[in-house]
Amino acid sequence: MSQWTLPFLDPPSRAGAPKGKYALIILNQPFSFPLLSRVWNACRWRCCADGGSNRLYDLLSSTEGQDPKRFYLPDLIKGDLDSIRSDVRKYYESQNVTVIEDGDQYSTDLMKCIHSIEQKEQAEGAQEQYDIVLLGGLSGRLDQTIHTLHYLHKLRTTRKRVYAITDENVGWVLDEGEHLIHINHAVLGQTCGLLPVGVDSTILSTKGLRWNFTEQESSFGGLVSTSNHLVPEEPTVWVKTSRPIWWVAELRNLA
Repeated sequence: MSQWTLPFLDPPSRAGAPKGKYALIILNQPFSFPLLSRVWNACRWRCCADGGSNRLYDLLSSTEGQDPKRFYLPDLIKGDLDSIRSDVRKYYESQNVTVIEDGDQYSTDLMKCIHSIEQKEQAEGAQEQYDIVLLGGLSGRLDQTIHTLHYLHKLRTTRKRVYAITDENVGWVLDEGEHLIHINHAVLGQTCGLLPVGVDSTILSTKGLRWNFTEQESSFGGLVSTSNHLVPEEPTVWVKTSRPIWWVAELRNLA
Protein backbone atom coordinates (compact mmCIF):
# COMPACT_ATOMS: atom_id res chain seq x y z
CA MET A 1 0.00 0.00 0.00
CA SER A 2 1.38 3.43 -0.96
CA GLN A 3 1.52 6.02 1.83
CA TRP A 4 1.05 9.72 1.05
CA THR A 5 1.86 12.70 3.28
CA LEU A 6 2.36 16.40 2.54
CA PRO A 7 5.04 17.64 4.97
CA PHE A 8 6.13 20.30 2.47
CA LEU A 9 2.86 22.13 3.22
CA ASP A 10 3.22 22.10 7.00
CA PRO A 11 4.02 25.37 8.80
CA PRO A 12 7.70 25.95 9.57
CA SER A 13 8.85 24.38 12.83
CA ARG A 14 11.91 24.36 15.03
CA ALA A 15 12.70 20.97 13.57
CA GLY A 16 13.45 22.68 10.28
CA ALA A 17 12.63 21.44 6.78
CA PRO A 18 11.01 18.03 6.18
CA LYS A 19 13.50 15.17 6.21
CA GLY A 20 12.52 13.91 2.75
CA LYS A 21 14.31 14.85 -0.46
CA TYR A 22 12.16 17.41 -2.25
CA ALA A 23 12.89 19.27 -5.48
CA LEU A 24 10.84 22.32 -6.49
CA ILE A 25 9.96 23.35 -10.05
CA ILE A 26 8.36 26.78 -10.40
CA LEU A 27 6.09 27.04 -13.44
CA ASN A 28 4.85 30.12 -15.28
CA GLN A 29 1.65 30.55 -13.29
CA PRO A 30 0.73 32.87 -10.38
CA PHE A 31 1.28 31.89 -6.76
CA SER A 32 1.29 33.64 -3.39
CA PHE A 33 4.24 34.35 -1.15
CA PRO A 34 2.95 32.18 1.75
CA LEU A 35 2.72 29.17 -0.57
CA LEU A 36 6.12 29.89 -2.13
CA SER A 37 7.72 30.26 1.30
CA ARG A 38 6.44 26.92 2.56
CA VAL A 39 7.40 24.81 -0.42
CA TRP A 40 10.70 26.64 -0.97
CA ASN A 41 11.89 26.01 2.59
CA ALA A 42 10.82 22.35 2.37
CA CYS A 43 12.88 21.67 -0.77
CA ARG A 44 16.59 21.02 -1.09
CA TRP A 45 16.81 22.04 -4.76
CA ARG A 46 14.81 24.65 -6.69
CA CYS A 47 14.39 25.28 -10.38
CA CYS A 48 12.42 27.78 -12.47
CA ALA A 49 10.96 26.60 -15.76
CA ASP A 50 11.65 29.55 -18.08
CA GLY A 51 8.82 32.04 -17.40
CA GLY A 52 8.53 30.76 -13.83
CA SER A 53 11.55 32.97 -13.18
CA ASN A 54 9.47 36.05 -14.06
CA ARG A 55 6.79 34.94 -11.58
CA LEU A 56 9.36 34.47 -8.83
CA TYR A 57 11.12 37.76 -9.54
CA ASP A 58 7.93 39.83 -9.78
CA LEU A 59 6.37 38.34 -6.64
CA LEU A 60 9.47 38.98 -4.56
CA SER A 61 9.89 42.47 -6.01
CA SER A 62 6.43 43.34 -4.69
CA THR A 63 7.03 41.76 -1.27
CA GLU A 64 8.00 44.01 1.61
CA GLY A 65 11.40 43.49 3.10
CA GLN A 66 15.06 44.15 2.36
CA ASP A 67 15.32 42.71 -1.16
CA PRO A 68 13.76 39.30 -0.44
CA LYS A 69 14.86 38.17 -3.93
CA ARG A 70 18.33 37.44 -2.60
CA PHE A 71 16.91 34.90 -0.14
CA TYR A 72 15.06 33.05 -2.92
CA LEU A 73 17.68 32.33 -5.55
CA PRO A 74 16.90 29.20 -7.60
CA ASP A 75 19.60 26.65 -8.32
CA LEU A 76 18.66 26.61 -11.99
CA ILE A 77 16.58 28.37 -14.63
CA LYS A 78 15.95 26.19 -17.65
CA GLY A 79 13.78 26.11 -20.79
CA ASP A 80 13.74 27.39 -24.32
CA LEU A 81 13.94 30.87 -22.72
CA ASP A 82 11.31 32.44 -24.93
CA SER A 83 9.46 33.74 -21.85
CA ILE A 84 12.08 34.95 -19.39
CA ARG A 85 12.44 38.75 -19.54
CA SER A 86 15.86 40.24 -20.17
CA ASP A 87 15.88 42.12 -16.85
CA VAL A 88 15.02 38.96 -14.96
CA ARG A 89 17.70 36.93 -16.71
CA LYS A 90 20.26 39.68 -16.11
CA TYR A 91 19.43 39.81 -12.40
CA TYR A 92 19.67 36.07 -11.78
CA GLU A 93 22.84 35.69 -13.81
CA SER A 94 24.34 38.52 -11.73
CA GLN A 95 23.53 36.40 -8.67
CA ASN A 96 25.38 33.40 -10.17
CA VAL A 97 22.20 31.44 -10.87
CA THR A 98 22.74 28.92 -13.67
CA VAL A 99 20.58 29.70 -16.71
CA ILE A 100 20.39 26.99 -19.39
CA GLU A 101 18.77 27.41 -22.79
CA ASP A 102 17.41 24.15 -24.18
CA GLY A 103 15.97 24.58 -27.65
CA ASP A 104 14.48 21.10 -27.95
CA GLN A 105 11.02 21.76 -29.44
CA TYR A 106 9.85 18.22 -28.65
CA SER A 107 9.95 18.79 -24.89
CA THR A 108 8.24 21.44 -22.75
CA ASP A 109 10.01 23.58 -20.17
CA LEU A 110 8.61 21.33 -17.45
CA MET A 111 10.03 18.24 -19.14
CA LYS A 112 13.41 19.96 -19.48
CA CYS A 113 13.47 20.68 -15.74
CA ILE A 114 12.51 17.11 -14.87
CA HIS A 115 15.41 15.95 -17.02
CA SER A 116 17.77 18.15 -14.99
CA ILE A 117 16.55 16.51 -11.78
CA GLU A 118 17.24 13.10 -13.30
CA GLN A 119 20.73 14.24 -14.27
CA LYS A 120 21.28 15.54 -10.74
CA GLU A 121 20.23 12.20 -9.26
CA GLN A 122 22.62 10.34 -11.58
CA ALA A 123 25.49 12.68 -10.72
CA GLU A 124 24.85 12.20 -7.00
CA GLY A 125 24.64 8.44 -7.41
CA ALA A 126 21.52 8.64 -5.27
CA GLN A 127 19.61 5.48 -4.48
CA GLU A 128 16.59 7.56 -3.50
CA GLN A 129 14.74 9.81 -5.94
CA TYR A 130 13.77 13.37 -5.18
CA ASP A 131 10.08 13.87 -4.57
CA ILE A 132 9.10 16.63 -6.99
CA VAL A 133 6.81 19.55 -6.17
CA LEU A 134 5.46 21.57 -9.10
CA LEU A 135 4.45 25.08 -8.09
CA GLY A 136 1.69 25.71 -10.64
CA GLY A 137 0.38 23.48 -13.38
CA LEU A 138 -3.27 23.19 -12.34
CA SER A 139 -4.53 26.66 -13.25
CA GLY A 140 -4.36 29.18 -16.07
CA ARG A 141 -4.38 27.95 -19.66
CA LEU A 142 -6.35 24.74 -20.16
CA ASP A 143 -3.78 23.24 -22.55
CA GLN A 144 -1.05 23.71 -19.95
CA THR A 145 -3.22 22.10 -17.28
CA ILE A 146 -3.88 19.15 -19.59
CA HIS A 147 -0.12 18.87 -20.14
CA THR A 148 0.39 18.62 -16.37
CA LEU A 149 -2.30 15.94 -16.07
CA HIS A 150 -0.84 14.04 -19.04
CA TYR A 151 2.83 14.32 -18.08
CA LEU A 152 2.36 13.30 -14.45
CA HIS A 153 0.27 10.36 -15.64
CA LYS A 154 3.27 9.26 -17.73
CA LEU A 155 5.83 10.02 -15.00
CA ARG A 156 4.18 7.57 -12.60
CA THR A 157 6.10 4.78 -14.38
CA THR A 158 9.52 6.33 -13.62
CA ARG A 159 9.00 8.66 -10.63
CA LYS A 160 7.66 7.63 -7.24
CA ARG A 161 6.11 10.95 -6.19
CA VAL A 162 5.35 14.11 -8.18
CA TYR A 163 2.93 16.67 -6.76
CA ALA A 164 1.32 19.70 -8.43
CA ILE A 165 0.22 22.56 -6.21
CA THR A 166 -1.45 25.95 -6.58
CA ASP A 167 -2.96 28.30 -4.02
CA GLU A 168 -6.29 26.52 -4.56
CA ASN A 169 -5.39 22.81 -4.74
CA VAL A 170 -2.84 20.06 -4.54
CA GLY A 171 -2.98 16.94 -6.68
CA TRP A 172 -1.06 13.89 -7.83
CA VAL A 173 -1.50 10.58 -9.62
CA LEU A 174 -2.50 7.46 -7.69
CA ASP A 175 -1.28 4.44 -9.63
CA GLU A 176 -3.30 1.26 -9.71
CA GLY A 177 -3.48 -0.42 -6.31
CA GLU A 178 -4.13 0.69 -2.73
CA HIS A 179 -3.23 4.07 -1.24
CA LEU A 180 -3.43 5.62 2.22
CA ILE A 181 -3.50 9.42 2.15
CA HIS A 182 -2.72 11.10 5.47
CA ILE A 183 -4.88 14.20 5.86
CA ASN A 184 -3.73 17.35 7.64
CA HIS A 185 -7.06 19.16 8.03
CA ALA A 186 -5.28 22.34 9.07
CA VAL A 187 -3.80 22.56 5.57
CA LEU A 188 -6.38 20.85 3.36
CA GLY A 189 -9.88 22.20 2.87
CA GLN A 190 -13.10 20.25 2.64
CA THR A 191 -13.36 19.48 -1.06
CA CYS A 192 -11.54 16.70 -2.91
CA GLY A 193 -11.93 14.58 -6.03
CA LEU A 194 -10.89 11.37 -7.77
CA LEU A 195 -10.52 11.95 -11.49
CA PRO A 196 -10.14 9.15 -14.08
CA VAL A 197 -7.84 11.15 -16.35
CA GLY A 198 -5.92 9.21 -18.99
CA VAL A 199 -7.89 5.97 -18.61
CA ASP A 200 -11.12 4.74 -20.16
CA SER A 201 -12.47 3.73 -16.73
CA THR A 202 -11.41 2.46 -13.32
CA ILE A 203 -12.98 0.56 -10.43
CA LEU A 204 -12.85 2.60 -7.21
CA SER A 205 -13.24 1.74 -3.54
CA THR A 206 -12.70 4.35 -0.82
CA LYS A 207 -12.90 4.91 2.95
CA GLY A 208 -12.71 8.19 4.84
CA LEU A 209 -14.71 10.36 2.44
CA ARG A 210 -18.17 11.84 2.89
CA TRP A 211 -19.34 9.83 -0.11
CA ASN A 212 -17.43 6.56 -0.39
CA PHE A 213 -17.36 3.95 -3.15
CA THR A 214 -17.34 0.16 -3.12
CA GLU A 215 -16.17 -1.39 -6.38
CA GLN A 216 -17.71 1.54 -8.30
CA GLU A 217 -16.84 2.13 -11.94
CA SER A 218 -15.65 5.68 -12.66
CA SER A 219 -15.17 7.16 -16.15
CA PHE A 220 -15.61 10.37 -18.11
CA GLY A 221 -18.61 8.76 -19.79
CA GLY A 222 -20.12 7.81 -16.45
CA LEU A 223 -19.54 8.69 -12.81
CA VAL A 224 -16.72 11.03 -11.75
CA SER A 225 -16.14 11.88 -8.08
CA THR A 226 -15.87 15.67 -8.07
CA SER A 227 -16.78 17.89 -5.09
CA ASN A 228 -16.43 15.01 -2.67
CA HIS A 229 -15.65 15.94 0.94
CA LEU A 230 -12.99 15.07 3.46
CA VAL A 231 -14.42 14.14 6.87
CA PRO A 232 -13.00 16.22 9.77
CA GLU A 233 -12.88 13.19 12.10
CA GLU A 234 -10.97 11.05 9.62
CA PRO A 235 -7.15 11.34 9.66
CA THR A 236 -6.70 9.24 6.51
CA VAL A 237 -8.36 8.45 3.19
CA TRP A 238 -8.00 4.95 1.77
CA VAL A 239 -8.30 4.52 -2.00
CA LYS A 240 -8.19 1.38 -4.08
CA THR A 241 -8.20 1.83 -7.85
CA SER A 242 -7.82 -0.63 -10.70
CA ARG A 243 -6.29 2.02 -13.00
CA PRO A 244 -4.24 5.21 -12.46
CA ILE A 245 -6.30 8.25 -11.39
CA TRP A 246 -5.76 11.82 -10.24
CA TRP A 247 -6.38 12.70 -6.60
CA VAL A 248 -6.99 16.42 -5.94
CA ALA A 249 -7.74 18.23 -2.70
CA GLU A 250 -8.61 21.80 -1.83
CA LEU A 251 -5.89 23.84 -0.14
CA ARG A 252 -6.67 26.25 2.68
CA ASN A 253 -5.40 29.83 2.67
CA LEU A 254 -1.86 29.59 4.05
CA ALA A 255 -1.48 33.30 4.80
